[in-house]
Amino acid sequence: MVRGWEPPATKYGAGHRGVDLAAPPGSPVRAAAAGRVAFAGRVAGRGVVSVELSRTGDPPLRTTYEPVRATITEGDRVATGEPLGTLEPAARFHCPTACLHWGLLRRHTYLDPLTLLPPHLLGGTPPRLLPMTA
Repeated sequence: MVRGWEPPATKYGAGHRGVDLAAPPGSPVRAAAAGRVAFAGRVAGRGVVSVELSRTGDPPLRTTYEPVRATITEGDRVATGEPLGTLEPAARFHCPTACLHWGLLRRHTYLDPLTLLPPHLLGGTPPRLLPMTA
């Protein structure tokens, strides 16, 4: 991770509304969870993909990925891990190295996208298998 989640103190305050993940340009960008592509296009010169996550309430959670050269289109259904596109070559828009900016929102409120990942992927306790009893 190049830069972590830094929630702003106020709606328009300074902060970092997502996480930046180092990756070489051309790397596949995959859906963090199943859902429907709400947007796939360009914003401020960068490719952006936004996915409304299935079964996450009303309004649904929405993940954002940028800068991405999309291979999907608005309205497409995607499964967890399905490719959304590739990291654009000009990915150094705010990181010292090429990176993917990954965000999470519910309506207009930004959230930490790492909360979508299981704890064992974040250095927490790995899952344990318990013996089955009859």
